[in-house]
Amino acid sequence: MRVVLAALVAFFLAPAALLAQQQPPSPPPQQSPAQQPAVPPATPAAVSSARTFTAPAGIILNAVRPERVADFEKLIGDLQAALATSSDATVRAQAEGWRVLKASETGPNGVALYVFLFDPAVAGADYGLGRILAAAYPDQTKLQEIWKLYTDSLATGGSLLNLTPVKVPEPQEQTK
Repeated sequence: MRVVLAALVAFFLAPAALLAQQQPPSPPPQQSPAQQPAVPPATPAAVSSARTFTAPAGIILNAVRPERVADFEKLIGDLQAALATSSDATVRAQAEGWRVLKASETGPNGVALYVFLFDPAVAGADYGLGRILAAAYPDQTKLQEIWKLYTDSLATGGSLLNLTPVKVPEPQEQTK
């Protein structure tokens, strides 16, 4: 299990670490307040991309900043409350197979690694946190507070993997 987790971490976090070391893009030219469009702040449901699984099981690997572990775990508590109280049948089905695990080992740059394990995964269901949290927390102030815990604690975005159980063939008889 540790070897598999270490391989997953190396495979998914190494490219993110390289990108994080690159210089950020130049900021766009400044506009006067009159030229700037009036855009309301994005809601978690709007910024959360669809996170769907096509296989019987899946994981989302989350790299969390070490100084933000408590914030991320508070978010997990809010998420688990949202899953437990949902009236949506799909979300309840998702909750049945949703486990949250923390790696004992740290990842690159000391990040804490959290695994959302979905076994079974609900095929085609959206596992995006924004949608689930928005449905459970209608108070926009509370929702934004929870969403900020999430976005501020991640070192990199979550890596999604679809997992299919391996069907091991029957052993062949050995000839003497």
